[in-house]
Amino acid sequence: MSESPIINVQALQFAYSANDLVLQDLNLNVPPASIYGFLGANGAGKTTTIRTILGLLQPTNGQVQLFGKSLQEDRSKLLSKIGALIESPSLYLHLSGYENLKIACRYFNIPYKRIEEVLAMVQLEKVGSKLTKKYSTGMKQRLGLAIALLNDPDLLILDEPINGLDPNGIIQIRQIIQELHQSGKTIFLSSHLLSEVEKIATHVGVIHNGKMRFEGTIEKVNQLKQGQKVHIRTNDVDRAVPVLKEQYSLRILEDRLIEIDISSEELVPSIINLLITNNIKLYEVKLVASDLEQLFVDLVG
Repeated sequence: MSESPIINVQALQFAYSANDLVLQDLNLNVPPASIYGFLGANGAGKTTTIRTILGLLQPTNGQVQLFGKSLQEDRSKLLSKIGALIESPSLYLHLSGYENLKIACRYFNIPYKRIEEVLAMVQLEKVGSKLTKKYSTGMKQRLGLAIALLNDPDLLILDEPINGLDPNGIIQIRQIIQELHQSGKTIFLSSHLLSEVEKIATHVGVIHNGKMRFEGTIEKVNQLKQGQKVHIRTNDVDRAVPVLKEQYSLRILEDRLIEIDISSEELVPSIINLLITNNIKLYEVKLVASDLEQLFVDLVG
């Protein structure tokens, strides 16, 4: 497999109007056989980016390459290698899951024998004959994923696939994504649920107000997260803060909790000793590792 990016976006711009610039010089690279977590708050530009990548929206400026080629070079051939689930799937609720897949097979000119395969892949083989209107939200999402998998795509693009799902539904989608990745597929996954993406992504991109704020491997993310924090609860925050500020960077959280940035957990005993020698009582001292949520806040300000 080529090591060139499966998705390569360069200086991408998109505007719905002259005063509504949604994407601003966006650069993005999705390596082969990766799970790329595309992170951003609602309204950050994630869905617009996906629609532009798929050619559903024309960029104001910049270029998009898929599998090393421009979408304009051979649109039908490139799109045949992609499966996509954008927002909620469009389903015929009065038909069964199997019948929805038959319609998609006819549309994509795919043999019906593929239906049983994709139903098994998304764990719906036992309810394929059930009317879609009786499916749970998670089952409908998995049926949409099955439709995206009909053409056995090399690249799977999923826009907020776990949005609105209950914990069990999230776990099921996560397991399916991991299994698809293990089979060799490249997966581009947009989400605002940072903690969930952290569990499965190999690469991460963070978008904010249409600009890419960070892009790198999950290992790079973990390096950025290596800083630790200490949470301290005392009987006298007002006296503790000036004592601690002389040596440490800190902030006051909700419920008058003091948070201190530290480079090593070996500093914790010194912090405790400093407070005790100043006759400040400690009710709680807790070591806290930085997480992806905090990194996201740091990146987007």
